Amino acid sequence: MASTNPYEQYKKQSIMTMTQGELVVQLFEGCSKKLNAAVFYFENEKIEKAEEELYKAQRIVNYLNASLDRSVPISRELSNFYDFFIRMIVKAKVKSNGEVLKDVIPLIDTLGDSFREAEKIIHKK
Repeated sequence: MASTNPYEQYKKQSIMTMTQGELVVQLFEGCSKKLNAAVFYFENEKIEKAEEELYKAQRIVNYLNASLDRSVPISRELSNFYDFFIRMIVKAKVKSNGEVLKDVIPLIDTLGDSFREAEKIIHKK
């Protein structure tokens, strides 16, 4: 029987006990970290590493977009944001330059902060 990594078990358990709002906030934070890492790697001419981070960020944004409840009116606006983020990630990858990400990261951070505040309001006791 293979032993399991306690940290991985803890991380998995933490994710499984999160509310949907908490998970969305974590996804935005993860995306921001990946994009910041990509900018760093581009600036240090580590293009392959930057592209790996962009791929991960793109997967996060695609997940956020796919998980939208299309019956909710704001979903269309959020989907437009996510499409924009994907276009900018692709643009950074094609140009092998992280400059365009410097304009996108604050937008992602702001959107994540909005979800964080909404989560606090919803679960306020």
